[in-house]
Amino acid sequence: MRKDSRLVLALDETDGAKAMAVAEKVGDLVDAIKINWPLVLSEGPRMITRLAETSEVICDFKVADIPNTVRLIVENAVSRGASAVIVHAFTGDDSLRAAVEAAGGAEIYAVTEMSHPGARMFTAIHAEEMARMASECGAAGFIAPATRPERISAIRSVVGPGKKILSPGVGAQGGKASDAIRAGADYAIVGRAIYGSDDPRASARSFLDDIKTANRAGQYRPYTV
Repeated sequence: MRKDSRLVLALDETDGAKAMAVAEKVGDLVDAIKINWPLVLSEGPRMITRLAETSEVICDFKVADIPNTVRLIVENAVSRGASAVIVHAFTGDDSLRAAVEAAGGAEIYAVTEMSHPGARMFTAIHAEEMARMASECGAAGFIAPATRPERISAIRSVVGPGKKILSPGVGAQGGKASDAIRAGADYAIVGRAIYGSDDPRASARSFLDDIKTANRAGQYRPYTV
């Protein structure tokens, strides 16, 4: 995945025509478009292929299953044009290795901690442990919450500079893109604040302006509360 704007659009729109319209408006401004089950269940897996013609596509399927099922899901997503697939790390190293092997030339991003408050209850407690394990299994990157930038710094301290960190929760959930980048994220993920805007392109540009205020690519400072 390229690293030009450092902005990823989370396109959780359920109307296919609206989703494509937003993608066409901001596709040149974002480094990738992340789609989840709402859009795929509404419009079918063909949306992966359609969007892949506009931008790199991350299938945020948060796969959490036995190795064989993980393999089947990842293979299908990649065959339809996905550049990356997001999987859960708590399923263990055998499922993670199956995902990495099935991805081929695509990338696997492992969830260490989600952006909503409930993530503190269970996954946050084991986030660093899961990040270390997923790194050893060959995951290309990790999901860490922009809503809690100090957790991004914690994951970065575990995985080092060679792995990618993508941070959801910017915008509607209250996270700030520049805080996430400064804390060690490579990409800020923004959803409703862009695709739900009356002017998605202008909204995307405002997040790009915020990202530009962060430290230049490759440098970060540990975030403290």
